[in-house]
Amino acid sequence: MNKSISMYQGEDINLKARILRDKQSKAASLEIDISDEWALYAGFSVEDIDFTTPILKGKGKGIFPLNVSLTARSYFGLMTPKGRSVLAERHLPMAGSYNFRDLGGIKTAEGRYIKWGKLFRGDDMSNLTDEDLTYLSSIPITSVIDFRAENESRRAPDKLPPSARFTYPIAITPGNLSSEGIQANLLKSNVNLHMKHMNRLLVSDPVCVRAFRILFAIVQNNLSAPLAFHCSAGKDRAGMGAALILFALGVDEATIMEDYLSSNKYLEDKYSNIINKYPRAEPIFTAKKMFLQAGINQIKRDHGTVMDFLTKELKVDIVRMRRIYLDK
Repeated sequence: MNKSISMYQGEDINLKARILRDKQSKAASLEIDISDEWALYAGFSVEDIDFTTPILKGKGKGIFPLNVSLTARSYFGLMTPKGRSVLAERHLPMAGSYNFRDLGGIKTAEGRYIKWGKLFRGDDMSNLTDEDLTYLSSIPITSVIDFRAENESRRAPDKLPPSARFTYPIAITPGNLSSEGIQANLLKSNVNLHMKHMNRLLVSDPVCVRAFRILFAIVQNNLSAPLAFHCSAGKDRAGMGAALILFALGVDEATIMEDYLSSNKYLEDKYSNIINKYPRAEPIFTAKKMFLQAGINQIKRDHGTVMDFLTKELKVDIVRMRRIYLDK
């Protein structure tokens, strides 16, 4: 990459373009809605994007197939007369998973962007295919944090990419809704109220707070990234973890909520049959604004601000976090 070129300039064009990957074949395409001429450049890392030779040029909107590797992840630089941006697939093409996402490219309140390919949130990793694991190794995923309870991980152990050198089982049990007995008891009560209560526990129960303190200790270690943290659905325990990381990086609350709610789109195929059969169970398998908001409100009641919770309770070094994970 030409080091003199800033990766983000001008108009926020990453809101008008995205990279898509087919879950099974991993074929890539560019979806774009820009009226101007544009050019797309590629590399196997953000630092190695070759801005001298575009892999695709065009004008106007559409979906365009990309001739890039199916086994390794690529990163893209998009240039138009009005702006310049970095792109990669937000939703990773895992055939054996549903809700595996990169936090990269999210814009902070100060106008900076989270680096692509460093922080990933996911659901269970027990059904990943060999092709999935090869793809994750190309990133390469170095650390995997598992928030599931011991009985969950024992029943469905992670399949790890060869690149994973560090694994961290950090059980957060209030988010374990997997057993039939628990679900049966829940369905006898107000499930929405239970889910709100669970999100409050995630940020107030001492065991949960300790788990998130450990999460940040790992995340703040330069040797940990690229890292993935996950639970069973990737929406509750991993959802709160992602929200706290995004708060630490300076992302506004509305954007954090949008990221949280996007789990519904990716988990629809995973849970639609269960919800159709047991409609009262729908809140267990759904991300709702009131659930995460209950946790955020609990933080503010207990600590005044989310930032005080992060710095005083979770021992987050905000300057270090932003130096590691935000683009210049």
